[in-house]
Amino acid sequence: MNILKLSYKNIITKPLQTFLTVLILSLSIGLLLGVKQLNKVFESQLQQSLNGVDMVVGAKGSPLQLVLSAVLHIDNPTGNISFTEAKKIAKNKYVKNAIPISIGDNYKGYKLVGTTSEFIDLHKTSIENGTLFKKPFEVILGNSVAKNLNLKIGDTFSSAHGMIENALENHDENPLKVVGILKPTQNVIDRLIVTGLESIWHLHEHESHQNKTNVHNHEDNEITALLIKFSNKMGLLQLPRMINKDTQFQAALPKYELDKLFQFTAIATKAITWIAFAILLVSGISMFVSLYRMVKEQAKELALIRTYGASRNILIKLVFSQGFIIGLFSYITGVLLAFVGLQAIFTSIKNTYKQQIYLLEFSQDVLELFIFIFGIIVIATLMAIRPIFKMDISKILSNEN
Repeated sequence: MNILKLSYKNIITKPLQTFLTVLILSLSIGLLLGVKQLNKVFESQLQQSLNGVDMVVGAKGSPLQLVLSAVLHIDNPTGNISFTEAKKIAKNKYVKNAIPISIGDNYKGYKLVGTTSEFIDLHKTSIENGTLFKKPFEVILGNSVAKNLNLKIGDTFSSAHGMIENALENHDENPLKVVGILKPTQNVIDRLIVTGLESIWHLHEHESHQNKTNVHNHEDNEITALLIKFSNKMGLLQLPRMINKDTQFQAALPKYELDKLFQFTAIATKAITWIAFAILLVSGISMFVSLYRMVKEQAKELALIRTYGASRNILIKLVFSQGFIIGLFSYITGVLLAFVGLQAIFTSIKNTYKQQIYLLEFSQDVLELFIFIFGIIVIATLMAIRPIFKMDISKILSNEN
């Protein structure tokens, strides 16, 4: 007896019921996989992008906006601050490392960041090809920038003013030259164009100074933010309060601000997760009802199978195989839905924020969910096969006759 073939025929005799069971189960699987993967990917991306930055100092405004713009580079900056005054904070005894950054330009949507060589070390990467910038208007490219824009060592381009792609305000008089390409990191620096602070100042000297000779002093120039790492835990207790109270600057703690952001997004995430579990529960009940009705409605066929010498275990295997076929098909469909949906979301993020995102431990999530779904199939089957144990073959056949 070919149990799988017989199970398949039993399933297709109830196409609408089977379709609804598969639809509900696959949607719940897709939602669960998608939400879990998005949480894992985004949290990993944010933690990688922090890279040990304990505090960000910038212009007063929204602390979250300051963190998003200066650390994650996905928002507009709150303004500029004096480089001279910022250096005084960098000399504080609680500061182990302070990296200045200046942003405000882009090339085809990719942010141009003026900084020092320490910014490269902060993101735990190094030059893959070429050299580090040494002179004004020399730039190094994040790995994604080089690949997506097909830029190579020696190429030149003109940046545009502002944080979004804008071909109307290009700095054509000061073309930038690619001198290096960074190794891939899968964090924020992959989508940045990095240059020296002097490059940014020269590009914007006509905006900041009527007298261009002042640029070469670098005394009156401005930066966007200062990325700080504390020398000890006392820095966390003392510096933010001191800066916010006694200076015209703002101090923001990236971890604290992002944790607050996660608390808001976690509400929606938990809601979607519980909805997915509720749908999964409904689909499990639907599978049980489908198998139970099959056992009751096909009682005569099952009884006849027993009269031909089939054991009770054969009937149990028949019911289980039907549940397994439905569950396996739903599972495969759900995984495909999650994969396609995630790729669509990642593509949208890449187009909007220029950040390449990859699936993280997706196969592990798939395996864990498969075990969970298999458990649901087993439970639904055990509940559905109860009539088989109470089956009175002679009574069923005599009633049918």
